[in-house]
Amino acid sequence: MKNLEDYAGDINKCSKCGLCQSVCPVYKETGNDCAVSRGKFVMLDGVLKGDLKLNKNINKYLDLCLKCGKCSDFCPSGIDVCKIFETAKYQYIKNTLTGKIIFFLESRFIFGNFINFFKLITKPFRKKISKKNTNCLKVVYFKGCINNIFPQTDNFLEKIFKNSNVEIIEKDFDCCGLPFLSSGNLKRFAQAKEHNLKMLDCDFDYILTDCASCESTLKQYINAKFINIGELINLQGLKFKYSKPVKITFHKPCHLENDKFLIPLLNNCKNVEYVKMPNYDECCGFGGEFSIKNRKISKAISEKKAENIIKTNADYVVTTCPGCILGLKQGLSGGKNSPKVISLTEFLDNAELIN
Repeated sequence: MKNLEDYAGDINKCSKCGLCQSVCPVYKETGNDCAVSRGKFVMLDGVLKGDLKLNKNINKYLDLCLKCGKCSDFCPSGIDVCKIFETAKYQYIKNTLTGKIIFFLESRFIFGNFINFFKLITKPFRKKISKKNTNCLKVVYFKGCINNIFPQTDNFLEKIFKNSNVEIIEKDFDCCGLPFLSSGNLKRFAQAKEHNLKMLDCDFDYILTDCASCESTLKQYINAKFINIGELINLQGLKFKYSKPVKITFHKPCHLENDKFLIPLLNNCKNVEYVKMPNYDECCGFGGEFSIKNRKISKAISEKKAENIIKTNADYVVTTCPGCILGLKQGLSGGKNSPKVISLTEFLDNAELIN
């Protein structure tokens, strides 16, 4: 496991050009230079030189980050910003009382058994996914924590792929690890990584995901082919029909690498009109624990997103991340004529599957 000192070269690679300001959702809302990469790098450089201490004030600014990764994608120096912040966070919080409490709550004993409890009590409400013949496309489904708590997605998948040439393989995965990275719990992340890699000791063609954040995190340590729900539906050539015309718009999660699947999929949906919202790929403002630690900023970003959604006059706003669903609902809460926020799988489950 690396220390902050191991990233000294990367921190010094930052030219302080400020390009990260143009893509950082938090900076756009606050104008605070400590919200962007270069501001944090100035502080961390001071820590490495001994001019500053890695204390709760610096930790506060490390938490002032949605972990959207936009700054890394836009950085001309190619700096892996999130990795540096995660390491700094771990180095600070591991020796604090708060950190020890968080690490205990995120342990497999507490966090893991919490998810297992919901798996158990929701089992009667989940449709058993049908087994297929050996010539089918085999996909290992990474369900994610949210879908382990709520049984609907299993039922959606069973309906959508029941008569397709797809065999969905279920494994007892741990969390993808993103919440642990966000809290600085790098040891727990390593534990989840080790467990999830063991679960992949089987024959499969793809890892199937319906959460952009899970897929993005898994790709950090799993070398395999990934396919999301939309891509798999297109690959199978599935078609859908709504009984009455509906209008939808789409929110692209920050962690979704591309949305090339969207238009071909919607072209195979009768009675569905797609309206692209302004800045459809702007962050929803949720960011997991960010929405708790920075409540006002999170809500303000969500409300700006909501303004763009409402402009479309859509019946549904569709997305591919459970976290984004919460962020979009946060922004739209209480708004008049607000569309229903819905996952892609639920949206398709509401339609009729046609030949």
